[in-house]
Amino acid sequence: MSRCIVVVTAVHGPHARFLPEAYASLCAQRLPGGWEWHWVIQEDGEGDGVRPYVPEDRRVTFRQGRGGGPGVARTMALAHAEGAYVKVLDADDLLAPGVLARDLAVLEGDRGLAWVTSRVLDLLPDGSTAGFPGDPDEGVIERGEVLEYWKANGFLAQVHPASLFVRQELLLALGGWMALPASEDTGLLLALNAVSRGWFSREVGLLYRKWEGQVTGKAAHMERGEREARMAVVETRARALSRLEWSFGAAL
Repeated sequence: MSRCIVVVTAVHGPHARFLPEAYASLCAQRLPGGWEWHWVIQEDGEGDGVRPYVPEDRRVTFRQGRGGGPGVARTMALAHAEGAYVKVLDADDLLAPGVLARDLAVLEGDRGLAWVTSRVLDLLPDGSTAGFPGDPDEGVIERGEVLEYWKANGFLAQVHPASLFVRQELLLALGGWMALPASEDTGLLLALNAVSRGWFSREVGLLYRKWEGQVTGKAAHMERGEREARMAVVETRARALSRLEWSFGAAL
C-alpha cells in the first residue's frame, strides 16, 4: 500500500456549496514526511451542480455515478485511489487541525488497532460549536464495546462514525459501507468493532455542521418502520461478525 491517506467524500447537489470549506480544512492538515493525502469526491448522481465547487488540485479526484445514497457513493470512491488508510469527510463537515496526523500516528504505532474516531463538535449555523456529554475516555475501544453501548443507549454510539479513520484493507474486507438508505456509517462502525479494536481521541477531530438541509435532520430519517429495519440489520450483521472465529488482530 502507498503512504497515502484516501479522504473519501460523498456529495450531492445541495451539499456541494460546502466543498470549498471542507477543502480548506484538508489543505490545513500537516502530515509526516513521505505521507500525502488524496481526496476522492464521489457525486451521488450525475448532475451539473457539484463540479463547479470541486477544487482544481492534482490531489483531488472527482467522479460521478448512479445515485444510490452516501454509502454507495463512498464505496464506489474506493475504486479511484489506493492508500493504506481511508478517512471519512462528509461534504458539509470540516476536519479539525492536526487530525490526520494524529489518526495516522495511532494506527502506525499499533498494528493491533484497526480504526480511530475522534471527539466531534457540532458546528451551529451561527458559527458556534457544541460538544457531547457522553464522550468516552481517550484510549482503546475493545471489540464489541460500540455495539453494546449503541444497543443500551437508544441506537446512539459513544463515538461518531463521521470521524472515522480506518485501515483500507479491513474496510474493503467488510465490503465498505452498508447498503442502507441511512445509518450506513454506523453499520460500518459496528462491523469494524465486531472484528477489531479501535481508538478514541479526546482531541477534537471534526466539526459536524448542523444546517437545515442535512439528511439526518429530515423526517424520513426518523420514520419508525424504516429506522427499526435499519437498526435490526445493523445489529444482526455486527453480532454475526462477532461470532466468527476471526478478528483483525489475530490475522497480523
